[in-house]
Amino acid sequence: MAVSEVEERPVTTGAIPRYELSQWRSEFGLVAGITAAHDGAAFGLATNRPLQETLQSWRALMAAVGIPAAVVSRQVHGAAVAQYGEPFPSGLLIRDGFDGHATRTGGVLLAITVADCVPVFLAEPTSGALCLLHAGWRGVAAGILKAGIRALVGVDAPATSNIVMHCGVAICGSCYQVGPEVVEAVWGTRPPGPQQLDLRGALVEQALRLGVGRVSVSPLCTVHSEQRFSSHRGEGGQPGRMAAFLGRPRA
Repeated sequence: MAVSEVEERPVTTGAIPRYELSQWRSEFGLVAGITAAHDGAAFGLATNRPLQETLQSWRALMAAVGIPAAVVSRQVHGAAVAQYGEPFPSGLLIRDGFDGHATRTGGVLLAITVADCVPVFLAEPTSGALCLLHAGWRGVAAGILKAGIRALVGVDAPATSNIVMHCGVAICGSCYQVGPEVVEAVWGTRPPGPQQLDLRGALVEQALRLGVGRVSVSPLCTVHSEQRFSSHRGEGGQPGRMAAFLGRPRA
């Protein structure tokens, strides 16, 4: 398995500042990325902001990337992945209890909300199958990557070796100190005290075991780049939420 470092690039078109994987757009025809921290945009589904403001932000993102339908969920840090086919309604579909979404339907924007957790982008170019995962430590420990790959295979991906994966903007290992019980849940061994945990590194190790053919990792950290991104830890537990997104515009 080839592992490379790929940095998301800023995009200024549309009303929503964001960072995208330009390589995924040029090579696969996909829009994949994450919104920048922006006071005027509200993507979190459990905030004190009026619902209308949140819906307005989501509509602006959909318009900016050119995809008229989107799905997002009130996440629970689990490993449940929902699958979507046609017909898919226009507008924003809000689900409950899913931390991942998969489809091979064009014109559907898969979305999650993050503020330190890892957005995991998965694509199988041959079949057109896509999957986007919200991976915090609980989800990583619960096997959300395996569940996402299973959902991708369930929409006609012929083999895991054909899958392309990117671990996006998230808190880095040097900034993420956790207790020994968290390390044990993710890695299976219990250290004597607090440790630094690299969630993206753990996901890469899992991808290697699962036979994913091509993996890239973002070098961007939500804490180190707090002027550009929202961070739950860096902002004392009260940040905004960014939207990570993945979709294929209709031809």
